[in-house]
Amino acid sequence: MHLTTPDYDTKADAYFGNVRRDIEPLLPPHAEQVLEVGCGAGATLHWLKQTGRAGHTVGVELFESAAAVARGRVDELLVGNAETLLPGRFEAGRFDLVLCLDVLEHMIDPWAFMTQVQALLKPGGRVIASIPNVRHLRVVLDLLLRGRWAYADDGILDRTHLRFFTRESALALMSPPGLQVSACLRRDPPRASPSGLVNLLSFGGTRDLFTRGYLIAARKG
Repeated sequence: MHLTTPDYDTKADAYFGNVRRDIEPLLPPHAEQVLEVGCGAGATLHWLKQTGRAGHTVGVELFESAAAVARGRVDELLVGNAETLLPGRFEAGRFDLVLCLDVLEHMIDPWAFMTQVQALLKPGGRVIASIPNVRHLRVVLDLLLRGRWAYADDGILDRTHLRFFTRESALALMSPPGLQVSACLRRDPPRASPSGLVNLLSFGGTRDLFTRGYLIAARKG
């Protein structure tokens, strides 16, 4: 993955240390072997273990600065590029749960990577991914009306993103042979916000335009 470290050095600590409690509706009651790709400082894996949802936790993190914090929070840690690090590192069918939270869009070939994830899952295991929605109204209007595709330090057009997805293409990414999508949740604006009210008035017809991203779970077998 051809990323320049300075792009990540400017990010806030929350980028690497945020606990992703938003995945809770998609989690199994307990997963004995859990792998998180792009675990950052290990906050989410630590939360899963502390709440009894995870047994043995394994994290993969690209950056040493975040990995240094994660070492005290996870059972096993690998530092490096997951796209090249995972093949051959673990036995097939080891994991009950794999987390790919806002990482697939940073990869050179996320489609090949999802095939690797499928092989690492036990039968009945699941993968949960968080994927930004490039069809968001702000992105679409800037492109159509102003001819702008302006990268930023974070968000949907994060300058470190290499791939971009709509709901349809995100679901396709999560459905390689051997995996079947079991749930897709939207990261919608609050109902009381202007965007939320417009969405309600349109009876959900404009929902994809106000969705910042999708939480998708897929099962093996």
